[in-house]
Amino acid sequence: MKPEEKKSINRVIIKRVIGLFGKHRSEVIVMMITVLVAVVLGLAPPFLLQTIIDKGLQKNDLHVISTYSLLTIVITLLAASTTLLYGYQSVVIGQKIMCEMRRHLFTHLQGMSLRFFTQTKTGDIQTRLISDIGGVQNVVSNTFVDALSNMAIVVSALASMFWIDWRLTLLAVVLIPVFMILGQKVGDFAKDIRKGVQEQTSEINSLMQENLSVSGALLAKTIGRADKIAATFDVENNSLAKWQIKASVLQYMFFGLFRLITQVIPALIYWLAGYLLHGGDTHLTVGTLVAFTMLQTRMFFPLTGLFATQVEIMSSFALFERIFEYMDVAHDITEKPDARALPRSTMQGEVTFENVGFKYDREGDDWTLQNVTFDAKPGQLIALVGASGAGKTTMTYMIPRLYDVDEGSVKIDGVDVRDIKLRDLTEVVGAVTQETYLVHATIRENLQIAKPGAPEDELIEACKAAAIHDHIASLPEGYDTVVGERGYKLSGGEKQRIAIARAILKNPKILILDEATSALDTHSERLIQQSLNQLMTGRTTFAIAHRLSTILNADQILVMSDGRLVESGKHQELLARQGAYYALYTQQFEGHP
Repeated sequence: MKPEEKKSINRVIIKRVIGLFGKHRSEVIVMMITVLVAVVLGLAPPFLLQTIIDKGLQKNDLHVISTYSLLTIVITLLAASTTLLYGYQSVVIGQKIMCEMRRHLFTHLQGMSLRFFTQTKTGDIQTRLISDIGGVQNVVSNTFVDALSNMAIVVSALASMFWIDWRLTLLAVVLIPVFMILGQKVGDFAKDIRKGVQEQTSEINSLMQENLSVSGALLAKTIGRADKIAATFDVENNSLAKWQIKASVLQYMFFGLFRLITQVIPALIYWLAGYLLHGGDTHLTVGTLVAFTMLQTRMFFPLTGLFATQVEIMSSFALFERIFEYMDVAHDITEKPDARALPRSTMQGEVTFENVGFKYDREGDDWTLQNVTFDAKPGQLIALVGASGAGKTTMTYMIPRLYDVDEGSVKIDGVDVRDIKLRDLTEVVGAVTQETYLVHATIRENLQIAKPGAPEDELIEACKAAAIHDHIASLPEGYDTVVGERGYKLSGGEKQRIAIARAILKNPKILILDEATSALDTHSERLIQQSLNQLMTGRTTFAIAHRLSTILNADQILVMSDGRLVESGKHQELLARQGAYYALYTQQFEGHP
């Protein structure tokens, strides 16, 4: 990247970071006033000490010594109190901004379609949401106010130093530009290092996410390749260590700059003061030199702080870039400003596909669905059959807009799903999938995802209908049993029955069953088949299943092959044609119970 491009990016980032404080303008103004009060109070002690030395100690005036010493203590305590106050104010403002950033990024990512999540590592998302935002927390919470107070202290201290002795002050400031240039160079280096550390941390997080989850642990143990996984981890871990070493070297470079500022310049100041006193300068007094030294120290420490702030801000640009990169990813599933409401009470449930085409890679030439056209009447059971990869599940994704079609349209009650309010669409479409997902919470909380606040009797009724209530009741903690990560404390069949109960609670008008009984044995399936039939009554249902009983009862059977709808009709009609469905039936279904 060219230097001018980097500067342009940095300016944009600075503008956006400053914009984060916009909602808190009044709080920032109050904090700035507090900072200025603290700075003014901090200027007083050097001048009071000058009076104590020149008019008190040297003239042996105890009254002056006592009065100005007490005044110094009082002002110092007041300065410390105001410093504590603006520190608290800055942390409060910073934490409010951090909460807003996390919420904004989290909700923005929630609005992304499945396309985004299938193309992005979970570990990378977690790193940006937790580690990257945590990394800029110090910049937002502390660095801004530190920079403000340090600049005010440096400017006020310099003005006071000029007032005391302009010759000493010129020598004190002549080397400052050199250190500022060095600080900028260190800051550029820090940005690259910070970005490398975070990107490598993201790789480590992704690796741990994949291999230290329950699924990852099962895979490693069952395939017996834990050594291979450990070797991969070693490579990534060593790479992270190298970046951390660079970060440590950077820290030592900064401390080197600090030593130069605090040791070289003061030594030169003392030499010049000695030279002037040796030459008989009458302007300089012991009290004046002590006051100047205090002001010089007061200037150098915040000046060093400004260098640290410069390095911190420039290195944080890498993190802000990563955060804003995700914030700027456009939602490919959006609600139109004039989107129509689809009330459940008036909805019929007719679903129409018109020449639907879809591909996962929009830049590629491989179509997952092509020219799919059919009409599902309200209350019909539509069975989707075909070989694995034929596009059955992808078809069902088009209905609740988990993906949007690339060609054609999907309509509910004659309205394109892209013209319907997203909330209404979510409420009227429910699904029970083969891979049941349960959150790490209680059974009750997992059920109430479908209907927040659902009372106990409704939960029990839904679970009885799904033939899972008796099992839940037998557990020591009943509905308050924690299911574990992804529900691994339950069997596959138990998880699917809870998912079915969840669908019953949601009571959708359009129901998608993606091999919903695949994890059930024959006995369990028979227990809930009647409940499923009741659940499907009055709903337009799309069932992807290999169970012959479901297909026999379907109002329409849609036969998919390579993303195309090759046949449709009822079971007996399709068998009579002896086409694609007949071949599937004889190969897969014949003889099944």
